[in-house]
Amino acid sequence: MFSVLLGLTGALVYGAADFFGGIAAKRISALKVTAIGAASGLVLLLLLLPLTGGTWSVQAVTLGALSGISGALAISLLYACLAIGPMSILSPLTAVISAMVPLTAGVLRGDRLPPLGYLALGLALLAVVLVGFVPDRKAVRPSAKALGMAVGAGALIGVFLIVIDLTPSDSGVVPLIANRTVNATLMFATIGVLALLASRRTRRADAAVRVDAAGQSPTTPASTPGRLAHWSPGLRLAIVGGTLDATANVLILLGLRAGDLSIMAVLTAMYPAGTIILAAVLLKERITPTQGIGLVLALAAAAMLALI
Repeated sequence: MFSVLLGLTGALVYGAADFFGGIAAKRISALKVTAIGAASGLVLLLLLLPLTGGTWSVQAVTLGALSGISGALAISLLYACLAIGPMSILSPLTAVISAMVPLTAGVLRGDRLPPLGYLALGLALLAVVLVGFVPDRKAVRPSAKALGMAVGAGALIGVFLIVIDLTPSDSGVVPLIANRTVNATLMFATIGVLALLASRRTRRADAAVRVDAAGQSPTTPASTPGRLAHWSPGLRLAIVGGTLDATANVLILLGLRAGDLSIMAVLTAMYPAGTIILAAVLLKERITPTQGIGLVLALAAAAMLALI
């Protein structure tokens, strides 16, 4: 029951992190939100390390780093496919795939549940689809490219769960620290490379303008705001989202060490529920009847899993 509680709570916190991260992404780029979130989450984990303890080992750091790579790739694919849309189909598809990959791995590894447990997992997967499904009459069918990226994002999220589950039981939050370090490094490096390429394109464009304006009076380039100005609009929201995401990582890690990978994978996939609840409370967004049914099924599935 304790692992089920951790998994469900972790999923809700994941959803809250997505909520704040999504709002931040409307103010600054998704890459910046991801980078800031990774850095703020790393700070939280470093603060928790003296309290939780953890043995540093090659296995813990290596597996943590691998989970950081899969996590960074998963987020990149997730944002990319949702940008193409339609979100109403791609979001629940990603969540279901993210549950099915570790669920399959858990069964192959020897996880065994009573009949009630498999019924609960089936209800939970159905709940994931219903909670994430938002009907949109104007939505078009997803392209093969979008579907491929959604499946890839879900699979990589599942890989993250599998790899974290393999970390040593005495490693504490050490794997998560390695995860965040790699994640933040990859994101900031990507931003740096993109900024460098953009700067080169700007210089080439300026040079072309000067050539075209040869013989005329030189013009003074317009001043640009400081670099921090490009980060500030969504900075606080991104920090909140990153801190919540790291908190969810800790809850899921504890749940994996206390329970089965199969159960935790399905519970974690319920993360859209946290986003929907916060949107309803803070943004006054309406919960559709379909989503309401999904939330009820999610609670029923969690209760059934707690009984086994």
